[in-house]
Amino acid sequence: MRALEIARPILIEPGPAGIAWAVSAAPFEGTARDLVHALKFGRRLSAARVAAAAIARVTVPRLRDLTVDASPRGAALVPVPADPLRWRWRGFDPAEELALALARELKMPLRRCLRRRAGPRQVGRSRAARRGSPPVVDARGSVPACAVLVDDVWTTGATLIASAMALRTAGARQVAAVAIAHAGRPCRTARRDLRFPENPT
Repeated sequence: MRALEIARPILIEPGPAGIAWAVSAAPFEGTARDLVHALKFGRRLSAARVAAAAIARVTVPRLRDLTVDASPRGAALVPVPADPLRWRWRGFDPAEELALALARELKMPLRRCLRRRAGPRQVGRSRAARRGSPPVVDARGSVPACAVLVDDVWTTGATLIASAMALRTAGARQVAAVAIAHAGRPCRTARRDLRFPENPT
């Protein structure tokens, strides 16, 4: 599996409703699209490690700002939950595999504290349909004070918003989001190219 080139990483700040910022490693095209498809449809779990390395490089500068009371304690990665029917069909959750690999890259804890109710599949739906009938996501158990949502592709932001709402309702004080790729125009907020260090630590 070849490395994902970070040609055009994007930062949306503020992100969709309830999300402080959202970062994607690349547009949903070329290598990034191939990587997502290899993970989701080809069941090549090694793709998660390749994607996590790219996301980690882009995300490190932003994590320093994700704190509660000037302390990074309590920050954790939270995978965006898959539809239960899709999980049973695949036998795994692409976002969770990505979050596991990213947790190793960033040396951050992982919290599986969100569950998604069964509903219409997002892939193939129009932007209006996604926004008009977003997935229903619930928090289970305690949630981290600072949560970084992890997903494979971010399109309209409907699933991210539902996940952020569940986290904040359960007590999270800050929520951010990262993804392998962004498709289309995720939200009507300012965007700018990311700048990141040559050797992030």
